[in-house]
Amino acid sequence: MTSAMSARATHENWKQQFEKVSDEYFDQVYFHYGPTNGTLTGYHQYDAQLEDYSRKNIDAEIADLKLFEKRFEAIHPGGAAVDFVPRSDREIVLANIRSQLLTLETIRPWEKNADEYSSTCAGGAFALMERKFASPDERLRSLVAREKQMPALLIDARVNLKNPPRIFTEIAIEQLPDIISFFEHDVPLAFADAKDPALKAEFAQSNAAVIAALKSYLGWLKTDLSLKSNGDFRIGAETFSKKLEYDEMVDLPLDKLLEIGWADLRQNQAHFIRVAKELEPDKTPRAVLNELGEDHPAPDQLLTTFRATFDGLISFIRARHIVTIPSDVRPIVEETPAFMRATTFASMDTPGPFETHATEAYFNVTLPDPSLKPEEVEGYMHSFNAGTVISTAVHEAYPGHYIQFLWLPQAPSRVRKLLGANTDIEGWAHYCEQMMLDEGYGQSGVPTDRSSSVGWEPGSGAKNERESKFLRLGQLQDALLRDARVIVGIKMHTGRMSFDEAVELFQKEGYQSKETATVEAKRGAGDPTYLYYTLGKLEIMKLRADVKKKQGAAFSLEEFHDNFLKQGFPPIKIVREAMLGDDSPAL
Repeated sequence: MTSAMSARATHENWKQQFEKVSDEYFDQVYFHYGPTNGTLTGYHQYDAQLEDYSRKNIDAEIADLKLFEKRFEAIHPGGAAVDFVPRSDREIVLANIRSQLLTLETIRPWEKNADEYSSTCAGGAFALMERKFASPDERLRSLVAREKQMPALLIDARVNLKNPPRIFTEIAIEQLPDIISFFEHDVPLAFADAKDPALKAEFAQSNAAVIAALKSYLGWLKTDLSLKSNGDFRIGAETFSKKLEYDEMVDLPLDKLLEIGWADLRQNQAHFIRVAKELEPDKTPRAVLNELGEDHPAPDQLLTTFRATFDGLISFIRARHIVTIPSDVRPIVEETPAFMRATTFASMDTPGPFETHATEAYFNVTLPDPSLKPEEVEGYMHSFNAGTVISTAVHEAYPGHYIQFLWLPQAPSRVRKLLGANTDIEGWAHYCEQMMLDEGYGQSGVPTDRSSSVGWEPGSGAKNERESKFLRLGQLQDALLRDARVIVGIKMHTGRMSFDEAVELFQKEGYQSKETATVEAKRGAGDPTYLYYTLGKLEIMKLRADVKKKQGAAFSLEEFHDNFLKQGFPPIKIVREAMLGDDSPAL
């Protein structure tokens, strides 16, 4: 055998070894310990299983993760250019394992976050409800099997939770009434078409047991755990940096990231002030912001308003050659499920990459809580003003998350379809908000198809020019929200900012209402690195500039976006190497 043949055989051998071990990792660890994620991915052999948070099972998962970490470390990839995808996939899987170990051993949400248990119950049921991937009876049979495991899960919570942060316990208490109502009303309604009488009787028993267990859990949280909830939600600088490195392949010092966040925030504030002055020269930017906030649809028209944005967005994307849209099927706009409402205003729920039967995607929008006072509803609805409605529709659907989902089948490997980075996923969607306006969406003569319920009819000339400025203000307000997340996430979790100071920063520097600021600070307590929106957007903008510089006159925005999306959703560092052929800095 020649040396060239020997080298080729070595390359093929390590690739086959990697694929074998990665398949075993997904089957024996990743989905074994996260069966609900298996259902969501489209692997329905996991439908009857539920997450197990017993200490014995947590210890077993840690041991298995460490075993596979060693197995992947022992696989030495070749250096040939053709091996880039498996070489980078190995980095992705190793980073995923190390992130999971960091979560279980150091961050320890199973010991601190009461909501993790009750929301796991709701998520496990919802994964079997939302998409009709099998008959009602078949899915109900899986649900009964899951429900029978839920009371034990809530018992494990009482054993595991030790001096949790007060904010985590408060979020769990806030969420639980909606979760209980979800099992009392939504779950039975979802399976009303089931036929088997014996199965329906068994479900009535299992569902009643879950409801009783959740009510008991809520009572325990209120009367017992809340009195012992004096722990610290902060993860600290070292853990924060490790989490960023593992999740996003970003290794910049935290102080440097703070500089980047503040610089982007000040730039966006200056842009906001400039546009506000162009709109209303005699008003302060704050007054213009309040005027923008007041221009929102009625709560009962919010879902209709979002649906009305799709035609204009799709037409613009195609006319301006922004990105290829692989399918004409649109996402379904619906109200956010009850158990997700405490910490999200809008989200995109797409089917898993290996779901073959129920391929609907859902655009979830959180309506104001009916229990809110009228002035609180008004404050809440300021977050859905005329500008941010468009910005949110761009982010979640066209050309944001939904378009990225439509491209996922073209990802180059199983790893790329299952594992990804939020700097890519959320960075892409956030980048799209600015990019669409930069490319001319909403400018004079370009229809936006906004519903008259928002306050404007589609038009042109001065009226359209005014509308385009309001769209820009909405995009900038969303950008300022994400900039504030950079600062709040780092400062709160490194002990340099309190929760109340975080709320104040979102209001003062992020231009958000108090209601939105409170939700954002709550999210930051449990999602430390939610700076990935701004970070990812800036990484993509730098990548685009670098590709454009390299290609010169041959650069095509549509081709750039298509090539970006066909990579799957790995960290931008890996996308850069694929698109530029080098490992130059992402920021």
